[in-house]
Amino acid sequence: MAEVKKSAPGGGATAQRAGSGGWTRFVTARPRLTLLVALVLTALAVLAGGGVADRMGSGGWEDPAAESTYATEALARQFPGSQPNLILLVDAGAAGADAPAVAAQARKLAERLDAEPGVDGVGSYWSTGSPALRSEDGRKAVIAARIAGEEKDAAAVLDRIAPEYRGTHGPVEVSLGGGLAVRHEMQTVIQEDLLRAELIALPLTLVLLVMVFGSAVAALLPLGVGIVAILGTNAVLRGITEFTDVSVFAQNLTTALGLGLAIDYALFVVRRYREELATGADTYTAVRTTLRTAGRTVLFSALTVAVSLAAMLVFPQYFLRSFAYAGIAVVLLAATAALTLLPAALVLLGDRVNALDLRRLLRRGRKADGGEAHGGEGAGWGRATALVMRRAPVFAVLTTAGLVLLGLPFLGVRFGTADDRQLPATASSRVVQDQLRDGFPGDPGGGITVLAEGAATPAQYADYRERIAGLDGVARADGPVTAGGGRAYFTVVPDGEAVGPDAQRTVTELRAEPAPFDTSVTGQAAVLVDSKDALAERLPWAAAVIVLVTLLLVFLLTGSVLIPVQAVVLNALSLTAMFGAVVWVFQDGHLAGFLGFTPTGDIETTLPVLMFCVAFGLSMDYGVFLLSRVKEEYDRTGEHEHSVRFGLRHTGGLITAAAVILAVVMVAIGTSRVTNTKMLGLGVALAVLMDAMVVRSLLVPAVMKLTGRLTWWAPGPLRRFHDRFGISESDAYNPGPTPDVEEVSETRREMTSLRP
Repeated sequence: MAEVKKSAPGGGATAQRAGSGGWTRFVTARPRLTLLVALVLTALAVLAGGGVADRMGSGGWEDPAAESTYATEALARQFPGSQPNLILLVDAGAAGADAPAVAAQARKLAERLDAEPGVDGVGSYWSTGSPALRSEDGRKAVIAARIAGEEKDAAAVLDRIAPEYRGTHGPVEVSLGGGLAVRHEMQTVIQEDLLRAELIALPLTLVLLVMVFGSAVAALLPLGVGIVAILGTNAVLRGITEFTDVSVFAQNLTTALGLGLAIDYALFVVRRYREELATGADTYTAVRTTLRTAGRTVLFSALTVAVSLAAMLVFPQYFLRSFAYAGIAVVLLAATAALTLLPAALVLLGDRVNALDLRRLLRRGRKADGGEAHGGEGAGWGRATALVMRRAPVFAVLTTAGLVLLGLPFLGVRFGTADDRQLPATASSRVVQDQLRDGFPGDPGGGITVLAEGAATPAQYADYRERIAGLDGVARADGPVTAGGGRAYFTVVPDGEAVGPDAQRTVTELRAEPAPFDTSVTGQAAVLVDSKDALAERLPWAAAVIVLVTLLLVFLLTGSVLIPVQAVVLNALSLTAMFGAVVWVFQDGHLAGFLGFTPTGDIETTLPVLMFCVAFGLSMDYGVFLLSRVKEEYDRTGEHEHSVRFGLRHTGGLITAAAVILAVVMVAIGTSRVTNTKMLGLGVALAVLMDAMVVRSLLVPAVMKLTGRLTWWAPGPLRRFHDRFGISESDAYNPGPTPDVEEVSETRREMTSLRP
């Protein structure tokens, strides 16, 4: 083994020591006051965040600047009947929709609906005679309308009128469907599922924390930090809803990251504090060392996760932007709580942080300290890492090949748009949409609509209709429906699926078709085309933000040129299993019966972007925990392979425990009855486990062994830049013996035992 030596202190370290000392004095000078202020602020957050879900929307997949959005809004103003978002499905039973008594009752319902404030564009089978509005068996027919206004206002109108129309009316039974009803029911289901997920995740998390720490007191600290982060983020989101739209789906991320990251950060801080106590340090010295080392890493980790989530702000869809709002808020609040409330609590607790040791009977005399005792779990990680590094080429090749193989199904991904099939099959609005989809010759609320603006003669309208009706993939073209001021619209019914590849191609051809007036195309297929275009246009910018900032931050942590590149590449590899599973399970429908969802043959367009940003940020979180400890030991000893083993030995169990706890939270989110939420929860849980148990445990040490001392190389100018501005967890500048004799001896024993 190479001689162990101590590196000299850098200029940046002095400033860091002073800064961390000032922060330690700030957060520990008045610990009771700090906790009291936090309690008051949390209570205010509960009040401020109350009812936040009721102010959120359940849409947000559209690009607000797209052609389809403009056409939808213009049609809603000028031709509200062309854009129905409320469907009354009238079931006449054996009498049939054309029976006189049924027709009379249906007309009465339509007239009553037309008189409702906020309802426009009421039309029905009985007023138009359109065969598309009557079921093929003749037993059901449709009344269609549009509830005007913003999403929240329209939902309020629906809440008011729905009880008056749903149910039995004379000879008919009425059910409510349409896009507005679907989104409103989805919002309700998500809120119910989120409450259930919290009831599942909190007790399970507490049990796992007790298993990790042994002490019930220590286990409650991370849970408290998580609750503070969640409640604070709800208050932040409530404020954001005053200025912009926020998706209700973002609450799921708030719960998952609030618990997951707060527990990660608190685990790291509490574990390091208990390690310092185990060395004989007094309470204040242990807190000071913890904040100077683990505290700095927590802050750095929070920045990397926040950057990954902030990349979603470049996209125009408020669905994605909402996750950035929630994610940034919960990450920063979790880090703030971990670096303020937690040190204050540790000062008050002292060595009582180890109180109520529930594992005492199971330990049978083993030493119960906060660190990973030599010869215990930590030694196992050290031996496993030594084995991986001894066979580094084999582990690197096989692990990389396995991850790539797991990601291959993603090559067959097909992008679509979310619809009612996100809901469980028993949801009332989903039942209506299923009957419309399966029993009617056309979708009363679907199809492609072409808005025509500009003066035109009847002959020009007729010529245009004939040309678009003759396009490949068009089953029928109807219209025009005209209004004053040179405005009209045409309805185009595509062959096959309403949002399938043929329908999307038809949208492109309609937009390219010349006309003597201005045309704008909308409809579900057009919205999907515009959404994919918006994502494709901005995805390189989002990726550039994530990659460049990650490279910079990891360089500031390590001072290496190679490690940041490794971090980006290996983090991306850790996500392959997630993306492959998303396609294999949710697109292709494997395990659909077991997981309880309806496969649609495609993946909602924004979901892979969201999952990438969330999972990449979490992978960086674990990567930072590992690299910071490796760098700390390398600064102290200058011995590369020993430092890698040391880092895995002292963080392997911690990272695995944190990943398992976060995976439990994400799986609880994944029990949702809404398919997109299920996909997000289960997919990110898989990514987290693969990152912690495969990439961090096998691939990272194998790659670092192959790169050797070159791992830490940087050119002179960058090295000087890092010395001045770098971020380091290193505690190596304190005087004292340089080598950790027991650690080095244990490492030598491990290597000797592995020799043939």
